[in-house]
Amino acid sequence: MALNQNILLGVTGGVAAYKAVDLASKLTSAGATVKTIMTASAGQLVAPRSFEAVTGGPVYSDLWAGAQDHDIEHVRLAAWADLVVVAPATANILGKIAAGICDDLLSTVLCVCWEKPVLLAPAMNSRMWANPIVQRNVQTVTGLGFRMIGPETGRLACGDTGIGRMAEPSQIVEAIQQIKDQRSKIKTEE
Repeated sequence: MALNQNILLGVTGGVAAYKAVDLASKLTSAGATVKTIMTASAGQLVAPRSFEAVTGGPVYSDLWAGAQDHDIEHVRLAAWADLVVVAPATANILGKIAAGICDDLLSTVLCVCWEKPVLLAPAMNSRMWANPIVQRNVQTVTGLGFRMIGPETGRLACGDTGIGRMAEPSQIVEAIQQIKDQRSKIKTEE
């Protein structure tokens, strides 16, 4: 499998953020160039240096970091990416996408690059996943064309068993390959 794409990896503040390091490593091993955007909450769970180490690429977290050099970072990152994957995608980020809220770097990039393929890998407690508001947000974002993988059923961080586990990194890599193959097929047919 050769991804050979620019992939922007969004990491949010769910406990499954530790799996995102493995995902970043797998994407890089498959030939992708990976840049990571971490929310402030994600930074409480995993260190940015972990992503830098496995991707060899930068980690971004501040919407205003480029202000001193007049670089509009969220626009630049969105233009650079061939595909965006958010893993884990928490209830919070799903709500922000559904409502068009852009209050951090990741949510702002997602608003800018809505025309590109975006793959969301939800992860949360099963009671959160079942919440009617979260389900409404899921329907809204998928209705807008965002793709979703998972969540899976299994043991959750709280010790419960149920739906809410983030899809395994290898499954996410396979889904990204399928998206790439679909896009290549469409371009070939045009």
